[in-house]
Amino acid sequence: MSVTLSSTKSRAALRASARVSGELLLVLVMTAVAVWLLGRMWSIVWPLIVGLLLTTLTWPTARYLRRHGWPPALAASVVTVLFLLVAGGVVALIAVPVASQSGELTDGVVEGIQRLREWASGPPLNIGDDQITGALDSATARVQDSVGSMVTTVVTGVGTVVNGVVTAVLAVFLMFFMLKDGPRFLPWLTRQLPGRFATDVPTVAARAWKTLGEFVRSQAYVGLLDAVLIGLGLWIVGVPLVLPLAVLTFVAAFVPIVGALFAGFVAVLIALVSNGLTDALIVLAIIIVVQQLEGNVFQPMIQSRGLGLHAAVILLAVTLGGSLAGIVGSLLAVPVAALIAVVWNYLREQLSEPRQEPEASASPSGAVSPS
Repeated sequence: MSVTLSSTKSRAALRASARVSGELLLVLVMTAVAVWLLGRMWSIVWPLIVGLLLTTLTWPTARYLRRHGWPPALAASVVTVLFLLVAGGVVALIAVPVASQSGELTDGVVEGIQRLREWASGPPLNIGDDQITGALDSATARVQDSVGSMVTTVVTGVGTVVNGVVTAVLAVFLMFFMLKDGPRFLPWLTRQLPGRFATDVPTVAARAWKTLGEFVRSQAYVGLLDAVLIGLGLWIVGVPLVLPLAVLTFVAAFVPIVGALFAGFVAVLIALVSNGLTDALIVLAIIIVVQQLEGNVFQPMIQSRGLGLHAAVILLAVTLGGSLAGIVGSLLAVPVAALIAVVWNYLREQLSEPRQEPEASASPSGAVSPS
């Protein structure tokens, strides 16, 4: 028996599909406009984001001082100065030992290049000195031919460094003002918004602030775990500068992908010039194992507990953020995904129907129970 389609139901389905498609299209257009506006204001948005992340990291100390009677301005000033001292101490802890052993490292690099040249001249490569000299001359000629592009690259790099310094300074000032006046922001926001927005927006903002704090703390736990494991591995192998390398690993953990690559490259290079090729390969294996455990086990597990996101969602968010916006996208992917989850959960709470209480069942006899 053949079944014919109902024209009325078909038209209704098409109208519903068109309406939903139009609404989704409007949402996508508004999202694209918002992203475009963020891009145009990125010189302001990026320091604000960094300042927020620094504030979530330093707020527990400022809150402790405020609860013990310190004035807000004094507590914010002390915490900001302490943060700058700690940051300067970390830089000194990394730079001073490296500078003190720079002569040995330079000699090791020269010796390593000489060993590499001797190895290349022997079997199985059997590359002669004339071929190596010719390759060096060719590389020198290419460098001379590309002086203009190199100058452009250097100027671009200097501009990037200057922008980074400006961003850091702005972020520190914003951190100070957030530590000082942050608790007054939500009451002020409540007074500025009309109607239901006066309740919804501050509630979402409070939840988002808590989520950002969880993100920064979880990232610090992951970085500490990396630093301890890699530091132990370097100490067992006998690589010098173990403490500076461990501190560098902890700091670099806050910059996804590139931070780990940079810290690992520095550790392998120091192992190569100080202990030789075998220990460098062992250090490389240790770093690869730790980074794989961090990226696929530790980070998703710790962040999924703190942020309420599944580990697979975190992995996909980092991958998508890196493909869309590179290093910055990888850095912001997880907190952005967590903030989207906060907004979605709040919308679900507001849009869900109230749970109806089950009616009291009547007695089997149908008689009314005595009062």
